Order: sequence, then C-alpha cells, then structure tokens
Amino acid sequence: MAKDKKKKYYEGIGGRKTSSARVRIYPGKKSDEYIINEKEVDEYFQTAKQKKQAKEALSAVGEEEMNVSVLVKGGGMNSQAEAVRHGLARALEEYDEDYRKKLKSAGYLTRDARKKERKKPGKRGARRSPQWRKR
Repeated sequence: MAKDKKKKYYEGIGGRKTSSARVRIYPGKKSDEYIINEKEVDEYFQTAKQKKQAKEALSAVGEEEMNVSVLVKGGGMNSQAEAVRHGLARALEEYDEDYRKKLKSAGYLTRDARKKERKKPGKRGARRSPQWRKR
C-alpha cells in the first residue's frame, strides 16, 4: 500500500518452524511501543540475541519510531523471535514498497522452511538406524 492511503495499521504474518506471529505496525504514533503478547519486548525475550532479532527488520529500514503489536504462538523462544522478525518485515513491506529491496537483501522476507524431520518406522529417530550386531 502507498503511504498516502491512511490506514490504522499494517499487518504481516511471519513463521518459523511451528511458531507463527501476527505483527501489526501503527505508523504515526511516536510513543515507540513494542508489545509482544501483552508484554514489552525486553520483558518477553530473555536473551539479547532474541531481542535484537525481533527488532532487526525495523533497524534495517531505519524506522525506529513506530508502535508494534505482536501476537506470537507456538515453538520455542528463538523460533518465535525469528517469526516476529519475518512478520515485521512483511508488515513494513506492506507499509512502504520501497523497503522491500533492503528487507529482501537482508533475508528477512524469506521464510526459513526448515523443520524437524519426522521419525520413520524401523528407525530410532528420523534417520538413525538401530545398532547393527554381527552375532
């Protein structure tokens, strides 16, 4: 969408493994609020890496002053941080098409499709065979 069309918010849905995040950005409001599941981003994510990952898409395009609201479900904390980054990148792309080039080159618009492989019958895990005995 173009900037000239006044919308209340711009939404993007991101995913990683079994995590999914619905991200809404509210431009124009200058309170710089970043809420994830009704908690501040620094309160929700424990490690500095996760906090940085959740904010990477905003810093990549230079949009620091924007209200962000996130609803994230499933997976672990690292997976959720990557899902938030993916959803935020999609929302920023919807907000301004010019951001697409920066976000794409940084790799934030591509969903990381790697998941845990399922266990197969006759195997100990996804691929590991039972120990072989000669006698």
